[in-house]
Amino acid sequence: MTVLSKILTHKIVAIIRGAAPQEVLKIARALQEGGIGVMEITLNSPDALTAIGQVAAAMGDLVAVGAGTVLNAGEAEAAIAAGATFIISPVLDLETIRVTKQLDAVSIPGAFTATEILTAHRQGADIIKVFPASVGVGYFRDLRGPLPRIPLMPTGGVNLGNIREYQKVGAVAFGVGSALVDTSQPVTEAYLQQLTEKARQYVEAVNG
Repeated sequence: MTVLSKILTHKIVAIIRGAAPQEVLKIARALQEGGIGVMEITLNSPDALTAIGQVAAAMGDLVAVGAGTVLNAGEAEAAIAAGATFIISPVLDLETIRVTKQLDAVSIPGAFTATEILTAHRQGADIIKVFPASVGVGYFRDLRGPLPRIPLMPTGGVNLGNIREYQKVGAVAFGVGSALVDTSQPVTEAYLQQLTEKARQYVEAVNG
């Protein structure tokens, strides 16, 4: 299965932001045990490239590991060299899309307006991250109207209470951050067990 197919099949992209490097692999394993098959480690996390490499080496056969909060092409190159198989940005940077595709990784740039979404799609992005999605499902639905063939992934504000609504209006995947992975909590055995259970709840939500 290709990385893009894995994202579109699993649908949930678990965002790991701000975790201590020594805890990331524990978090990734807990998520995978709960059925999550796609994980994004953000570059504004401590020693993110090392964490990406560790998770990719230990779990790359089980999950797709990518880099998030990628702001430029140089960061994309470094993340892919570390083991990231997809690149997610909060913004639309055309050079980042170009380099990501040149390096055979999946490109998921951030966009908010219809113009930005169409531009990203025309530049070769595989999925467009609609960010922030906290404006609500209605805005996402409005975007889907004129852009029905462009694959969109709401991120920022997606949670168990609204993920099915986004799915009903055509989201192909969902970026889920602190509503799933709260890295402000101590990574204890109890936390990891709770994380696995919460992951299962998200998987069940999108799979009906």
